[in-house]
Amino acid sequence: MISKAGLAVIDALSTGREATPDDLATETGYSQTHIYAVLDDLLDAGLLVERRGPNNQRYVRVADHPVIESYRTLRTELSHVDWAELLSPATLRVCWFLDEPRRVSEIAERLAITRQGVHKALSPLKNRAMLSSSGPEYAGSEDLAPLLAFAQAIVTHEHRSRAREIAPSATVEWCDPKRALVRVQTAADTDALLETPDWQVTGLGRFEEYGLQFFLAGEPAFWYAPDEGLTPSEVVCHTLVLDSGSRRVSYAMLLIEALDIDQETLTDTATWYDLKPTVAAMYQALQGRVKDSDELPVVLPSESEFTALKEQYGVA
Repeated sequence: MISKAGLAVIDALSTGREATPDDLATETGYSQTHIYAVLDDLLDAGLLVERRGPNNQRYVRVADHPVIESYRTLRTELSHVDWAELLSPATLRVCWFLDEPRRVSEIAERLAITRQGVHKALSPLKNRAMLSSSGPEYAGSEDLAPLLAFAQAIVTHEHRSRAREIAPSATVEWCDPKRALVRVQTAADTDALLETPDWQVTGLGRFEEYGLQFFLAGEPAFWYAPDEGLTPSEVVCHTLVLDSGSRRVSYAMLLIEALDIDQETLTDTATWYDLKPTVAAMYQALQGRVKDSDELPVVLPSESEFTALKEQYGVA
C-alpha cells in the first residue's frame, strides 16, 4: 500500500513535472534519506520513471499508470481537499468498502482489524463530512466516487504487483484489500504459484478436491488470502466470477448439490462478489421453483440437462 510519504511525492509530481529528490524532500517535508527510499519503492512499483541528468543527478516523474490517472482525477474533481495529508494506507483500505452502505463491524471483520481501527481510519473523512451514514452503516457520499476509484486502483495494483513477482502473466479478476482472485496464462506461472504457500488453486480447478473433475481449457485460477481457509462457498463464487456462462453455472450448481452447501452461507459469501441475485436464482432452480415467466439474472440449465450432469458425476 502506498505510504503517506509516497502519496505526498505522487501529489507533488501529479501535474507531470520532473523533480529531483532534493526538491521533493523540500516540498514534502520528509528527510532526504526517507525520500530516496520512497522513490525507490515507487520506481519498483512502476508508478514513477527516472532519468539521469548532468553529474548523474536523478530526475523523477510520474508514469503512465492507472493509479496515477485515478489520483489525477481525484485531485482534479475534488481539488479543495489536501488528499496527500488526509489519506493514510488504513483509510485507503477502508475506502474500498464504501461503495455501498456497510457496518463498521462488517468492515472490521473483513479486514481482520478492530472496530476501533475502522473508526480511526474513517475519522479523517467523517471530520470533513465526506461520509453518509444510515444508522450504523457508512458509505461514501455521492461526490466521493473519485476517491473510491483511487482506493480500488491502489488495491488492485498492490495485488497485481504481488502476483506478478511470482507469476508475470497474472491478471487480477477480483480483489479486496486482503484477498485476490487471479488468472495466469502459462504453465510455468501455474507451477510457480503452486509452490507458494499463500496461493491456492480455486474455481473449476478446485473441484477435483471434492470428487468432481472437469477438463480445464487453460491454467487454473488462484486465490490469495493468507491465513484463511478456502471454503466451498468461495470456490462457487470464484467459478462464477471467472465465467458466468451457462456451463459454469451448471458446474457451480453441481458443487452446491454435491456438498449440500447451505444457501444462507453461500449468499453471505456471494454478497462480496455482487452475486446474490445469481445465487438466489441457482437455489430457486435447485429447489424446483423456477417458472417460465421468471426473469433471471443468469442462464440456468434445464431440469433434464442438470439431471444428466448429476448422473454423469454420480451426484445424488
